[in-house]
Amino acid sequence: MGRVTARRRVLRVRDGLCAHRADTLAVEEPMEIRVGGRPLAVTMRTPGDDFDLAAGFLVSEGVVRTAADVAGIRYCAGATSDGGNTYNVVDVGLAPGVPAPDASLERNVFTTSSCGLCGKASLDAVRTTAAWSVADDPLRVDTALLTGLPDALRAAQRVFDATGGLHAAGLFGPDGELLRLCEDVGRHNAVDKVVGHALREGLLPLRGTVLMVSGRASFELAQKAVMAGIPLLAAVSAPSSLAVDLAAETGLTLVGFLRGTSMNVYAGEQRIAP
Repeated sequence: MGRVTARRRVLRVRDGLCAHRADTLAVEEPMEIRVGGRPLAVTMRTPGDDFDLAAGFLVSEGVVRTAADVAGIRYCAGATSDGGNTYNVVDVGLAPGVPAPDASLERNVFTTSSCGLCGKASLDAVRTTAAWSVADDPLRVDTALLTGLPDALRAAQRVFDATGGLHAAGLFGPDGELLRLCEDVGRHNAVDKVVGHALREGLLPLRGTVLMVSGRASFELAQKAVMAGIPLLAAVSAPSSLAVDLAAETGLTLVGFLRGTSMNVYAGEQRIAP
């Protein structure tokens, strides 16, 4: 699995018995996102799908909307004192005519793997304008399909099986088919990787799809779904009040506590068929 996982020696205690053993951990490393050579943000992420992560981040921030907006993505060399490449700096080149990111988007501190909004220069910069409306998306799914998504997501988490320490985001079609799954130490990074892949494949907006995430549904995850044109966001845990407000304002269907045969529908219940 390369840089996705790492091995460390630990003291394992079970039923009063102690033994040293090797343990597999999820890798967490910083990645700096640049646009046109200018630093924009640093996020703590699990290496892998880095170009998708950068592209998805720019979609969620309203910088790009289609694959044509991106001229190219590359790793920057010379990231170490000896000129080596750590593959932790990604530079996105915008196509001619695409405006550079506003300075208000720049992060003042590191983005942690648990909170993608930490360090925002201004909360106002969070409420970006979506390129597409999800309110008129005709998607309709039944509860039986939704209740099967958590198990489908979990079954596809290959790295989680080895580490137990990664979040996942899965994009599903209206028939429950898993279209794309990404894992990361940060749930917002996992979503950005899914969205970035869709951007680079020319699939935005993601109409008629369902985004399933492990963990809770924060405001930022709801925003990312809306920015990508995804009409339904489902989470195994609780949403935040701001996520519910955003869903109600934009027409996003928001489902929380999706476990077993139970769920709470916080907004957009017209898309849910018993």
